[in-house]
Amino acid sequence: MNALMPTLPPAALSFMDPFGFGRAAFDYWRDTLERSTLYLDVMRQRGNQYLEHIEQTKPNVLGFEAEVLLDGRDLPRPVNYELLRILPPQAMETDPQMRPFVVVDPRAGHGPGIGGFKPDSELGVALRAGHPCYFIGFLPYPEPGQTVEDVVEAEVAFLRHVIDLHAETAEKPMVVGNCQAGWQIMMAAALEPEVFGPILIAGAPLSYWAGEHGRAPMRYTGGMTGGTWVTALLGDLGAGHFDGAWLVQNFERLNPANTWWNKQYRLYANVDTEADRYLEFERWWGGHVVLGAQEIQYIVDNLFVGNRLSTAQLVTSDGRRIDLRNLRSPVVVFCSRGDDITPPPQALGWIRDLYEDTDDIIANEQTLVYCVHDTTGHLGIFVSGSVSRKEHAEFTANMDYIDVLPPGLYETSISRAEDRPDAELIERDYLLEFERRSIEELDREVQHRPEDDRRFATVARISEINLGLYRFFVQPWVQALATPEAAHWMRLLHPNRMAYRLLSDRNPLMVPVPVMAETIRRERHEVGQDNVYRAVEGILSSQITHVLDAWRNLRDRTSERVFLDLYGQPLLQALVGLGGDAHVPRRRPGAEPEHRRFVQRRREEIHARVAEGGSHEAVMRSVIHVLGGAPASDERNFKRLRASRAELEPGIRLADFKHLVREQFFILNQDHQAALAAIPTLLAGQSAEQIEGHLAHIDHVLAASGELSEHAAERFARIQSLFRQAKPAEPPKEAAQSAKTSKTTPRSAKPPQEAAQPAEASQPAATPAEPPKEAAQSAKTSKTTPRSAKPPQEAAQPAKTSKTTARSAKPAQAADQPAEPLQETAQPAEEAGEADPAADSAASAASDKPASSRRRSASRKAAPRRRKPGKPDD
Repeated sequence: MNALMPTLPPAALSFMDPFGFGRAAFDYWRDTLERSTLYLDVMRQRGNQYLEHIEQTKPNVLGFEAEVLLDGRDLPRPVNYELLRILPPQAMETDPQMRPFVVVDPRAGHGPGIGGFKPDSELGVALRAGHPCYFIGFLPYPEPGQTVEDVVEAEVAFLRHVIDLHAETAEKPMVVGNCQAGWQIMMAAALEPEVFGPILIAGAPLSYWAGEHGRAPMRYTGGMTGGTWVTALLGDLGAGHFDGAWLVQNFERLNPANTWWNKQYRLYANVDTEADRYLEFERWWGGHVVLGAQEIQYIVDNLFVGNRLSTAQLVTSDGRRIDLRNLRSPVVVFCSRGDDITPPPQALGWIRDLYEDTDDIIANEQTLVYCVHDTTGHLGIFVSGSVSRKEHAEFTANMDYIDVLPPGLYETSISRAEDRPDAELIERDYLLEFERRSIEELDREVQHRPEDDRRFATVARISEINLGLYRFFVQPWVQALATPEAAHWMRLLHPNRMAYRLLSDRNPLMVPVPVMAETIRRERHEVGQDNVYRAVEGILSSQITHVLDAWRNLRDRTSERVFLDLYGQPLLQALVGLGGDAHVPRRRPGAEPEHRRFVQRRREEIHARVAEGGSHEAVMRSVIHVLGGAPASDERNFKRLRASRAELEPGIRLADFKHLVREQFFILNQDHQAALAAIPTLLAGQSAEQIEGHLAHIDHVLAASGELSEHAAERFARIQSLFRQAKPAEPPKEAAQSAKTSKTTPRSAKPPQEAAQPAEASQPAATPAEPPKEAAQSAKTSKTTPRSAKPPQEAAQPAKTSKTTARSAKPAQAADQPAEPLQETAQPAEEAGEADPAADSAASAASDKPASSRRRSASRKAAPRRRKPGKPDD
C-alpha cells in the first residue's frame, strides 16, 4: 500500500504544509477509509453470526456449559421452556449442600442466556459463591396453544425438581427473575409459595400505570394506539404467532440517539478494540424469538393496560386468584433511576397498591427489600459487569440473612468497606445494609397520582371497546387471509431482521469486504485523538446525539401532553363508565373488610404468645430489641448469632432459626413493652450462671457490627437489667455475711476473693442477687463507708468478681477497671446489689472474643453506659 502511495520528503512537507493541516487531513482521510472498511466487516460478521444463531434448534448465549434436566415440551401442558443445570468451570467448585440458585431469563423478544452470558453475571456470581446453579430458558417458537398460565405451572414444576435434587438442603431455591421473567415468577410464587426461597426481581415491571411525569414514556403507548387491538392484529397477521422483533423495535425507539447513532458510531470510532464486545452483545440482541398470539394478548390486556397483577384482580382458568400477598418468601426488588423501560415507580408501585402501611406488610409476614441504583440502564441491571460484581454479589452473599430478616419494608444501601471506619470487621469489598422504610417514604420513589389512575383506567375501558370492535368487524377477515407462509415472509422482511441479513455473506456485494479488511489489519494506519479532524468528528457526533435527544424529548413531551389531556377529560371518563361511584379506577385489596379482620385476628394470636417460650426466645427477643435501636442492620450480627446458635444446638436448621426470629419480631412489634416485661418470665428456672452466659452471648453478637449507637446502647442496658432481675435470689445468710465483710474492705484494697484466692478466681461462679431487704441495708451501710473504702456492692459479690477474673484470665485487669463514683444517696433496692451491667457484660464475654473485639467492646461500654447517681438502669 505504501508503494502505491508515495510520500514527499519530510522537509518538503514542512515547507508546503507548515501548520500540518494537510498532513493531518491526509492521515484522517486514510484512517476514515480503513475504519469504514473494518466497520463494514464487523457488520458482515454480525450478520453471519445472526444467521448461524437463529438456525440453531436451541439457541442461547450462555457463557457456561449446561445440561438439560427437564424439557417443558414433555409436561402435561407442554411449553417451550426447559430446565438446565449449569456445569461449573474447572476452576470453580460448588457445594451441593448450599442453597440452589435458579435464574429465569426474560422472554421479551430476545433469546435466552443474558443472565449468564459472561463470567461477571448473575450466574457467574452465584457459581463463585459455591451455589449449585440452574437456568430456566426457552426455545425460539412456542408450543401450540401455550398460555402464560402454562408457563407459570412449568416454572413451578422446574422448581419442585430442583428441590428434589437437593432434598438434603433445608433452604428453598433462591430464584432470580429479570425483566419479564420477574413478574412471571411473582405470579408463580403467589400460586405456589412453598416452592420458593428468596426472590430477586431485577428490572421487572409490576405496577404498569405508575410513573413520573416527564419520564417513563412507554406507559403511554397503549393509550396512544387506542388499546391492545394492534397487538391482536399483529398476532393474526402472524397466523397465531407474534414476532418478538416488534417488541425489540419498541425498546429501540425509546432511545433513538443510541439506536441510530451512538451504538454504531462507538463501534466505528473504536473499531480496532470494540468489535468483540459489540458482536458479543449483538448475538443476544439480534436473537429474536416468537411468542404465541394468545400469550402476548394476555400480557398486554391484563398487565400493561389492565394493571390487574398488582391489584390482585388476576384469576386463573381454574379459579385461583393471583394475589401477591400470598408470597411467603422475601422479595428483593432491584431497579434503577436510569432505566427508561422499567423505572422505579413501575418496579415498586405494586407494594403501595397492595398495602396501606407497613403494619399490613408485617401482618402478611412478608419481607420486602428494595434497592434503587442511580444511573445504570435497563440492561445494565442484569448485564453490567460492575453491577454484578457489586449489587448482585452482595445480594447473593446476604441471601441467608435476607431470608431470616423480620417482616417489613427495607431499603438497602451498599458502601465500600475501605471507606468505613469499621473496615476490619467487614469480610468482603462491600457492605450491604438494611434500613427500615415506611409506605410514605416509598411514595417518594413511586410518586403516585390518583388522577393518573383515572386516566389509565379510561384507557383500559377504551381498549376493551376497541378490541371488541376489532374482533367483531376485522379479525375474521384477517385470519382468513393470513397463512403460515405469509407470516413467515412477514417475519423475514421485518426491518430489524433485514438489517442483519443484508450485511452478511449471503449478500454477493459483501464478498470483497473480508479480503480488504484483512489487508488493512496487516497495515493499519490509525490516527490518534490529537488529530484535529478526528477531534472535529467527535464534536459533530456529539451534535448529532444532542439533536436526536432533543427530538426524542419533544416526541415524549408531546405524547405525554396529548395522553394527559385526552384521557383526563371528565366527559370521556363518564362515557366509558368511570363517572359514577360504583367502581374505583385502582382497587386496593388491602383496604377490604375481610383483610382488616385477618390483620386483627393475627394480632390477637401474637398477643397470646407474649410469655410463651424459654431462654432461646428471650435471647432472640433481646437481640431484635437492641438492633431495632440501630439506624441500619447488616449480615454481621446475623452470622455471629447463627454461628452461636449452631454451637448451642448443632442440629438447628435455617428454617427453624427463621421461625424463631420472625416469631419474636411479631411479638415485639405487637406489644413492645409487654414483650420486654415478659423476658424475666421466659428466663424462669435459669441459674445465675446461665443468665450471665446469655448476656455474654448477646454482647458477643452485638459486637460483630462494631460500636453500638447511643440509642442501641441504652436498649442493651435495659436488657441487662431485665436479665438480672430473673436471677434466683441469694440466700439471706450469705448476703448478710457479704455485707458484713464489705464494711471492713477499704476502697483502695483489692477484694479478698481476688487477692487471697487466685486459684478460685479461675473457676466461673454464679452471681445471686440480694433480696430487697438485705440490699436496702447494704445501701444504707454504704452511706457511712469512708471514700477510701470499696463500695459494698463490689465487695458483696465475690462470685461475680471471680467470674469476671476468670473470663479476663488476667487478675490484674480487674484492678485496671475505672472505679464507679461514690453514691451519696440511697440507691433503689434492686440496684443496691448490682455492679455496672455494661462492665460486667464486657468482662463475661471477654474470653469468647478475640483481643480486638475485647478492646472494641470495652471502649464501647466504658463511658456511655455508666450509671448516673440516683437513676435506675432502665
